[in-house]
Amino acid sequence: MAQQLANTSDAAPGIFITFEGGEGAGKTTHIRFLSEALRAHGREVVSLREPGGTEIGEQLRAVVLDPRNTAMSDEAELLIYEAARAQIVSEVVSPALERGAVVLCDRFTDSTVAYQGCGRGLSRAFIDRANEFACQGVRPDRTILLMTGGDASTGLARATHRGADRLEREGEEFHARVNDAFLSIARDEPSRVRVVVSDDRKSRTAAAVFAELADLFPWMAGLAQADPAFFERLDVKRSQVEA
Repeated sequence: MAQQLANTSDAAPGIFITFEGGEGAGKTTHIRFLSEALRAHGREVVSLREPGGTEIGEQLRAVVLDPRNTAMSDEAELLIYEAARAQIVSEVVSPALERGAVVLCDRFTDSTVAYQGCGRGLSRAFIDRANEFACQGVRPDRTILLMTGGDASTGLARATHRGADRLEREGEEFHARVNDAFLSIARDEPSRVRVVVSDDRKSRTAAAVFAELADLFPWMAGLAQADPAFFERLDVKRSQVEA
């Protein structure tokens, strides 16, 4: 399989894939696994997170997620996210897509709709305009929405076992609204947003993610049946860590 993945495609267009979901859905793990596979297939991959991904964005991330900033208004929170997004799109995302890279981003505009719109109750119309302004025409080609399969407390428990940031410290009702918002977005845009349940076995989740990307990367089609070990190594890694 490694040699099969090493075949490089010629003059491939840039592709923008975002990963969304509530807390503890496993976005980081599956972005890393996908990026490794794409690089093995000869693609340039740029992996990012929001907020962050640039020097300015990381500074803004530190501010907006700092648990000590309890006095931050919802409006200020929204604008910090949009400022970080404007920077990452201009500095990293747009140039990477122009040169044909695959850009993988942990959170993007859907998170703002879910957290600041439905979670905080801010104006959806304003958020849409702010997202449009920050993105300057850049939109994801595909969004993978990872859902834990349980209620909001399931994901929160996974995400906060080593401490919680300012957003993670919001209550279960807040995060339940966020999760409902993500599912509503997926219902409204089924061609872009694909829902994948984050299974206890990472191999099954990863196989489902690849299946939802097979139209963009044809070599992913049927990969789980053709080479089960390709995904099962994710479970092996976890077992080794647990041991």
